[in-house]
Amino acid sequence: MNNSNIDKFEILSRLAKAGSSGKDLREVSDSALSLAAEYVGLTAAALHLWNEKNELILSVDHAKADSARKRLAGLENDLFRSLRNNSGLSSAYMSFDGQPPTHAFTLPLKFRGRTFGALIGLQEGEKTVVAEDDLLESLTSLLALNFAVDNYGQDSVATEELVSKGRREAIVETAVTVNHEINNPLTAILGNIQLLLLKGDELDPSLVQKLRVVEQSALKIRDVTQRLLKLTTPKSVTYTDGTNMIDLSDGKDEGSE
Repeated sequence: MNNSNIDKFEILSRLAKAGSSGKDLREVSDSALSLAAEYVGLTAAALHLWNEKNELILSVDHAKADSARKRLAGLENDLFRSLRNNSGLSSAYMSFDGQPPTHAFTLPLKFRGRTFGALIGLQEGEKTVVAEDDLLESLTSLLALNFAVDNYGQDSVATEELVSKGRREAIVETAVTVNHEINNPLTAILGNIQLLLLKGDELDPSLVQKLRVVEQSALKIRDVTQRLLKLTTPKSVTYTDGTNMIDLSDGKDEGSE
């Protein structure tokens, strides 16, 4: 597995589906660590959960070699845990000199204002793990959501709020990526079409009409991506094959346009 055949949104989607299917938290966490480690390029990653007495209740890890696993465990035992307990550390990214250089991080898992776990990782090489902090933070949010559902499932109001929050965060991340990946080439397409239309008198009328159709379609795509970015209260509608899709309608009757 590598970046060419899986992306961050597929990782988050798989994690969300695994949690909603009722899979065991250890199994979900182990799968999440494995996928994220491959995507980000981590040499080692670990998830630690503890109860209200700070007693460890779950620990899973993923490492390319025992040496990386031991180094990450040493950072947790000698540095991260001490800073959490004594100085209120929540999250941290740090780099260490060496050949190759090493980067490490710790991110919290939180529920109802209480930190009940941490995702930690180790990366070797020039690429810094900070470049994927959005994925890692989304990963901890979904793991926290899975923990909450697993442990507070009877609290339907709290669980529903957490599910809604997690869904909104995932939609926002998707929207930002869509705007970046689609609007850049879309701007080039619109610019070239509009330049051609400025020479409309020199073009065949049928070609001008086709260019205007393409222009209107491109403008509609831009409008949809903007609506996705501004979406605050997502709701679903049923697609033709029975699956759900996000409702991005603007409330207008498209037949009247």
